[in-house]
Amino acid sequence: MSIENVKDYLANYNRSSDIIELDLSSATVDLAAAALGVEPARIAKTLAFRGREDGESVLIVAAGDAKIDNKKFKELFGVKARMLSADETLEQTGHAVGGVCPFGLINDLPVYMDISLKRFSTVFPACGSSNSAIELTCEELAEYGKGKEWVDVCKSWADNS
Repeated sequence: MSIENVKDYLANYNRSSDIIELDLSSATVDLAAAALGVEPARIAKTLAFRGREDGESVLIVAAGDAKIDNKKFKELFGVKARMLSADETLEQTGHAVGGVCPFGLINDLPVYMDISLKRFSTVFPACGSSNSAIELTCEELAEYGKGKEWVDVCKSWADNS
């Protein structure tokens, strides 16, 4: 079970007990925001994309109100932004869509944190299930999520800040 993988993983940081298991679904940005009582932008969504090589994947963690900017993505990664299917996402991360996060991954995937998150003191990424989250600072998210670097591959969010 994916949330169990995340609990085991976050135990390395003494944070597994901080996982919030909700009675309501948090499978989308809007559902998560409503269930947690926060603005949608503070939901840290993890998006899975195809990488440069066949079978390679990359994860982008971005603010809930941010959208991938195809031009920026291609400039940084050298490939068009193409999201993985739900089945491919599960196969690559071990997490089903709706609970995807950079924690407790079954494959060692490169994780990039988008700067759209940095305007918040804390954000809420999922924890491997469609009804879980954890409140983290951006620094904690980057550390626990093994973020390779902060990137600027999103658009629309700056209009909302």
